[in-house]
Order: sequence, then C-alpha cells, then structure tokens
Amino acid sequence: MAVNLASKYSDKVDERFKLKSLTESAVNQDYEWTGVNTVNVYSIPTAPMNDYERTGTSRYGTAAELDNTVVPYTITRDRGFTFTIDRGNNMETMGVMEAGKALARQNDEVIVPEIDMYRLAKWQAGAAANGGVPTPVDITASNAYSSFLNGNAYLDDNKVPQMSRFAFVTPKFYNFIKQDPTFLKASDTGQKMLINGQVGEIDGVPIIKVPSTYFPAKTPFIIVHRSVMCSPKKLQDYKTHDNPPGINGWLVEGRIIYDAFIMDAKKKGVYAHQTVN
Repeated sequence: MAVNLASKYSDKVDERFKLKSLTESAVNQDYEWTGVNTVNVYSIPTAPMNDYERTGTSRYGTAAELDNTVVPYTITRDRGFTFTIDRGNNMETMGVMEAGKALARQNDEVIVPEIDMYRLAKWQAGAAANGGVPTPVDITASNAYSSFLNGNAYLDDNKVPQMSRFAFVTPKFYNFIKQDPTFLKASDTGQKMLINGQVGEIDGVPIIKVPSTYFPAKTPFIIVHRSVMCSPKKLQDYKTHDNPPGINGWLVEGRIIYDAFIMDAKKKGVYAHQTVN
C-alpha cells in the first residue's frame, strides 16, 4: 500500500545575495541633463609664459585671443524591463510573487549591478585611451603593493588631487595585497568605513572590493578620482499596473536612462592595471 507523504511550501522566499551600488560614491552629478539628452561642456586653455621685455609695446609677449573647445556628452543607455504576475499564481503561492518585492529584487539584482559594471568598463576604457594603462603585468603576492603605488603615482604625476580618490579592486587582488610582505598592515587597519564596499585604505585611498565578474577582463584594480566621471541617471521610472487589459494580476514595467562619461579635461585621472593572463 502506497503512503502519500504530506508536503508544505514556506511563505518565506529564499532570496539571493545582493549588493548595493559599489560605484556611486566615485562618480559625480555635476552636470544637468533634465530636458535634454546632450550636454555641451566647454574647456578653456591657458596662455603660455613669456620672458618679460622691458622695452617696446609688447612687453608681456604677443597677445592672442583665448579660445575654447566644446565636448558633447550624449546619453545613449535607454534600458527597460517588464514581467507579469498572474493573480492566481500569486494567491496559490502564498503571496510570495508579490509585485512590489519583485520590483525591488529586479533593482537590486539586475539594475544596480548593470550600472556598476558599465561604469567600471568606462573607467577602464578611458584609462586605456589616455595612457592610464601600463604594460600588462600579472599580480602576485610580491608585487601587489608596488603595483598599486605605481597607479597612485600615475595620478600624482598628472596633478590629480589626493582627496576623493577611490580604488576598486577584485577579491583576488585584495588577497594578494594582504599577503604582500612590503605592505604595511597599519595602512589597512583602523579605518572608519564610510563608503559602501570599503574594506580599508592603501596609501590614503579608500579600497572598495568588487566582485570579479563586475570588472573588465584582466583588470585587477582601478584607481580613479571622483571628478573624472559624470554618471547621470536621467530617468528612473517604475510602474506596477493592477489588472491591466488582458491580465488578471499585475504588469510590472521599468525604464532607466543613464550613462557614464569620462570628462575630457580630467581623462588623466583614472588608472587601470592590466594583467597578461
């Protein structure tokens, strides 16, 4: 005789791990895209120094009209998503399909990581295009610290301010830096962690540990100044429609228009280490 065993479903969802934005603190919102999709930003050059002449009518040098350049920044990322939740399915799964929670899950697990990965890719591409990527060298426990200092020195040589620098590192690089015998442990301890994802400081730069899957290939760490990237989110529009035509339940839709720009006058403010493997 067969025995039918009872089963039960929990009304608690086994949620996946998720992270808040890890890059938000390292970008700026200095320009306004409201009502437009392109912002033109002026860059003004300087005048050369001359030897002062004590005679004649051009003692300071020959005056030339100060010119300017204009760089357009156009938002290109227009992204959306949609899904439905049938009212019967929601009722018969003890309400675990609830639309509001599903929308929050979409934001935490899909939208936030996408923007973080996009920004990291833009930083890496900006560094590669403007001299901020050195000859590829694999990171080991013996060169992790010196490699990081080389990146910081690159920013120093390009007059990038010490304050408001950020370093994004893979877990593997962070493990190597902790094993590097030349790394002073005091540099990484006793810090007050004020930035999401921060695990310490190296050479005065906050270290933010980021999943390896977020990084471009062969990039163990990126050092950047906050002024380098403007990353507008022009539109964030999320809707939950209750019983829309043709559906007994909910239709959830979302749209986000965003982008990330390396500012032309500050393009030397980002460094991205590259490895061979």
